[in-house]
Amino acid sequence: MVIFKGIENISKDFRGSFVTIGNFDGVHLSHRFICSKLASEAREAEAKSLVITFDPHPKMILHPGIRPFYLITTLEEKLKLLEDCGIDGVLVIPFSLDYSRITAEEFVHEFLGQKLAIKKIIVGHDYTFGQGKKGNSDYLISRGKEMGFAVEVVDAVKSGENIISSTLVRKLILNGDFKTVKSLLGRYYNVAGKVVTGFGRGVKLGFPTANIEPEKELLPPAGIYAAFVDVESKRYLAALNIGEKPTFADYTFTFEVHLLDFSGDLRGKRLNTEFVEKLRDIVKFDSPEKLKMQIAADVEKARSILLKNIENK
Repeated sequence: MVIFKGIENISKDFRGSFVTIGNFDGVHLSHRFICSKLASEAREAEAKSLVITFDPHPKMILHPGIRPFYLITTLEEKLKLLEDCGIDGVLVIPFSLDYSRITAEEFVHEFLGQKLAIKKIIVGHDYTFGQGKKGNSDYLISRGKEMGFAVEVVDAVKSGENIISSTLVRKLILNGDFKTVKSLLGRYYNVAGKVVTGFGRGVKLGFPTANIEPEKELLPPAGIYAAFVDVESKRYLAALNIGEKPTFADYTFTFEVHLLDFSGDLRGKRLNTEFVEKLRDIVKFDSPEKLKMQIAADVEKARSILLKNIENK
């Protein structure tokens, strides 16, 4: 897959391509449906498939006061997931206030028409673009008839009763509902980060932990979770703690994992954590010994849940 940074850098061999446009944060099942369909149809037509996306996310530029607004995927993760859909190329448009003033007419006529001469565009049912969001599926259909490109509008994709959307996935992550998150993403939600030096309390309790500096802001509520952790291409079962340590009167934020059946030094390594299920809330224990007993129970519960998830893959 070829990655283009900026419209001016797109190569001529992508003229006549099949295109889709969107933010694609999370690359959830609805996004994957559109992108896989795009890739398949382009191959059949002996054309290239091109995804047009934006970085940073337009809402972060247009509405900087809205916080939290957390992204599900990093740009690197998003590009890898799009590649997995079979896409030939991704155009990453640097989004700015100046770019936001481009009209739907300018985008369609000058870029999709003159620059790319696209054969077809596939968009979601609710996609809008251009200054003031004046571009939509009806506008594309009208312009497509005039300019000679086909337009296909994909209906909402559902998982059970849920219409799959990035907004819903974010909400579910913030609520810690990772069973539903997996059903919408088609994979576990992940957070990677570098291991840093902690206080060593886990070692004293008999359950050493790796303290991680998470690379994403989008984190679930405080609690204990069952998780898979990838370390240098090896996968481990893990119990993960997010939040404070009230038993030790430590109210600083921590993100730490205890890898089951692991021994070694993880400091400085980059770990990728995949959330599977919440085990319990964080509570204050009367003594470190009682906390130790609860951690032992958490570890065995995590082991049971994770082994079942491996079996059900």
